[in-house]
Amino acid sequence: MASLNETPSAERVHIGFFGRMNSGKSSLMNALAGQEISIVSDVAGTTTDPVSKSMEIHGIGACLLTDTAGFDDNAPDLGKKRAALTEKAAEKTDIAVILFSDDDISEPLALLKKFTAKNIPAAAVITKCDLWDTSAAEKKLSAEKISYVKTSALHMSGIDDLRNTLISLAKENSEERFITGELVSAGDVVLLVMPQDIEAPKGRLILPQVQTIRELLDRKCTVVSCTADTIENSLGALKKPPKLIITDSQIFKSVYDKKPAESGITSFSTLFAAYKGDIKIYSEGAKAVDLLTENSRVLIAECCTHAPMEEDIGRVKIPRLLRKRAGDGLTVDVVGGSDFPDDLSGYDLIIQCGACMFNRKYVMSRIEKAVVQNVPITNYGVVIAYMNGILDKIDTT
Repeated sequence: MASLNETPSAERVHIGFFGRMNSGKSSLMNALAGQEISIVSDVAGTTTDPVSKSMEIHGIGACLLTDTAGFDDNAPDLGKKRAALTEKAAEKTDIAVILFSDDDISEPLALLKKFTAKNIPAAAVITKCDLWDTSAAEKKLSAEKISYVKTSALHMSGIDDLRNTLISLAKENSEERFITGELVSAGDVVLLVMPQDIEAPKGRLILPQVQTIRELLDRKCTVVSCTADTIENSLGALKKPPKLIITDSQIFKSVYDKKPAESGITSFSTLFAAYKGDIKIYSEGAKAVDLLTENSRVLIAECCTHAPMEEDIGRVKIPRLLRKRAGDGLTVDVVGGSDFPDDLSGYDLIIQCGACMFNRKYVMSRIEKAVVQNVPITNYGVVIAYMNGILDKIDTT
């Protein structure tokens, strides 16, 4: 179990290692981490499922290193499954490490260009340089005007160069983002309305609440927390109305009806919609609710995987609200974790959860898929606010 002091994996810089089978991905990642994370073997295809390790790199901060299966794995059936898992890892990658292990640079070069075309920084690394004549590969990369690092995991050569390259790429592409955006500033009083239900068992808070509290404290705000049934007492105890009220999206309407006119209001899910995704696309996508009929099909996309619970927001409450508007015949499919379909053409609307468990890169890849396939996509908090008629009244930036 992860320590409460650890940075959640969704907030770490995801660094993925990609290359042919036996190109030295596992050895290189182990060398960079300074410990054996991934199994190293001469047998092709040793790495099957992606292997990840959380660590800190001075100059970058909290990272998640991910070793992937070789992209040239042609084993029947299993090779296809490995390739699919590698593709999922690529969708979550903030910085790609592309390995070049022989004179034929065509495949890794194409992969590197695929990442950079999507504005994902990529480091070209010539591996096992102690075992082969790298001059031809170096010449080809230079002709493509691609900078590269030469490494030998066995002799630990070039590892510092790789680390410095990753630090440089991270700095060049860093973007300071806040969960609460520009809604608050130092000295503001923020009221958090946090109903403790079956999704937040006794003694625990859900991750979005914890992360929001921590950020508000870092931003020198005064944080006041209450449950839905004590909001009036909490407001009465304050000398003046709070600058912002952040509530669970499930009780949006009731909290909105009680809020002081001077206070802004938003939800944890809406904040994460902007923090992890694209609030404008989500807001526009929510309008598709009005077009749903009994013959429509909706996809609910959860990021965490859990057994269905009574009154589960994604599996029970939102489908109930949708069917109340569109009819009982509305089809609602639910996927969890990374099980997001490649073909979205059969859906009339996609509703994404707050995505506190995934990094922004992966959430944006889902949004991109939906946009390319012309399927409306929205978010739990946004669609609930829309169906309650208050989306235009809440703070989203």
